[in-house]
Amino acid sequence: MLSRFRTALRPARTFTTSARALDAHAPKPPALYGPGAKEGTIPTDEDQATGLERFELIGKAKGIDVFDMSPLNVDRMGTMKDPILVPSLHSTRIVGSTGFPVDSNDTIWLTLDIRKNNGIGRCPESGVVYKLDYQGPPLDEAHH
Repeated sequence: MLSRFRTALRPARTFTTSARALDAHAPKPPALYGPGAKEGTIPTDEDQATGLERFELIGKAKGIDVFDMSPLNVDRMGTMKDPILVPSLHSTRIVGSTGFPVDSNDTIWLTLDIRKNNGIGRCPESGVVYKLDYQGPPLDEAHH
């Protein structure tokens, strides 16, 4: 009876897996992984950074601002007919308005959402109008 019970619990076929792949068949690591530190040394930021941090460090080394952190060019008073365009890959973006001329008031934070008011927002203190210039993939109304 006991042997029948053990046979029922035993898998029909055993599988083995290995996390290690042969070097000839392993895919090359993405460029966003650092080489790591050489043995006996302390790693630098460039050695150990990965992902977006490494992307930013590589860009800085080449003199490129990969995240475009420069402020918006507010060279005019944005109006409903001619708003200040705010480029974005996301459907929502937070904008800090300092009025016109620049720094004429404290920073007022506005949320521009392409699904609300067509992405338009007006600073309540200065009246400057901003519009989200959505440049991302087409929006699917079923997802948010």
